[in-house]
Amino acid sequence: MSSPRRPTGATGQRHGEESLFASAARREGVRTGEVPLPERMRPRTLTELVGQTHLVGPNKLLARAIAHDRVPSMVLWGPPGVGKTTLGRILADQTHSFFVLFSAVLGNLAELRAIVASAKERVLYEHRRTLVFVDEIHRFNKAQQDAFLPHVEDGTLTLIGATTENPSFAVNAALLSRCKVFRLEPLSEEELVRLLTRALTDEARGLGALGIGADEEALSALARAARGDARRALASLDAAVGHVAGAGAKTLTLEAVLAVEEKVPLLYDKAGEEHYNVVSAFIKSMRGSDPDAAVYWMMRMLEAGEDPLFVLRRMLIFASEDIGLADPRALVVTSACDEGFRRMGMPEGMFPLTQAAVYLACAPKSNAIKGAMQRARALIDTHGALPVPKKLRNAVTSLMKNDGYGEGYKYAHDYDDGVVPGETYLPDALVGEVVYEPTDRGEEARVRARLLALRAAAKEPK
Repeated sequence: MSSPRRPTGATGQRHGEESLFASAARREGVRTGEVPLPERMRPRTLTELVGQTHLVGPNKLLARAIAHDRVPSMVLWGPPGVGKTTLGRILADQTHSFFVLFSAVLGNLAELRAIVASAKERVLYEHRRTLVFVDEIHRFNKAQQDAFLPHVEDGTLTLIGATTENPSFAVNAALLSRCKVFRLEPLSEEELVRLLTRALTDEARGLGALGIGADEEALSALARAARGDARRALASLDAAVGHVAGAGAKTLTLEAVLAVEEKVPLLYDKAGEEHYNVVSAFIKSMRGSDPDAAVYWMMRMLEAGEDPLFVLRRMLIFASEDIGLADPRALVVTSACDEGFRRMGMPEGMFPLTQAAVYLACAPKSNAIKGAMQRARALIDTHGALPVPKKLRNAVTSLMKNDGYGEGYKYAHDYDDGVVPGETYLPDALVGEVVYEPTDRGEEARVRARLLALRAAAKEPK
């Protein structure tokens, strides 16, 4: 039989052929030195891989799956530069499956159908599985995900996807249920220093041929600035060593690192998980009455490019939901800060934003308003639309008056303290139900005392 077809836009590799890395470099016709340092230093085996020991350490699930060539369909999930693509390529090199690289950005359904057709032939005539690696699987549209589903389910394809996005948001539930999700963690500072040291001394693939050493504090600074991202750490090392070599020096110092290291962009995706994580931390810090943490998380959002109006909207909601009548001024202050920001713009508008966050964090807390809403909804769900008592109805016609509308209603202002003793205003079937239960915090303590007196008066004989 003829050799398996290789679809346009996808790459295939048989077990035992030259590695993906070497063949890729050969196809591009580049010399090793022209390939970026992070790509040259990309680990080729599990023993070279740094970090992720919770997945590929001794006797760990993924390590055992690789050793026994029983790799399941999976999603490799983690932030940039932690080894998702590297691990996928190691799986491709060490599996006996036929490997296909499919682009989530450039691939289309026609190419996928060709991959599936070849995979079926491979199972039938060669008794081999096909492993499809999809980088940035979160960029798949729904049609592409649905097209993969039946072939992953029947075992024709083993899917390995890599994503920086939470798979719960990025992959549809049906496909996700057929994949094992492996969470990759940011590399520690110690692990990054090991990578940097290896790159600095490796003469074949790294920078060892330059003969440049490094101060410990310089490598630590590079590792710290990379924030768990190996790709960034190696790229920064390459730039710093280039700076040192250009100056004719032989040691990478902290000063040299500071000369080339730029401000690190904050990890924050306004449409993904990190957005929800930081917003959650901001709200919970205000609820926990910690102004320091509240301002920190708010600035994290704003520095990363979050819309200030979104932050203000969350604070307006918080002022009513989590404070309410414990401090009625909270909503007033936040509304004033919202108006002030809209008039000032940035950057001066940061002052009212911060003022609102600090005020809300320091204010006494009560969720009694939220509780009142929930209890009222529960009563409506349970009892439906109960009739309005006739004494509370509006008698606008003689027919309504003759039917008893408004009859027996007592005007509150005609009584001492504006309260009618023994009067009720709920539907008859709900008399005695309590909807609003104020706390004894802040201003709500005063509301509570008055409400207890009012409810006691309501129980007095008419």
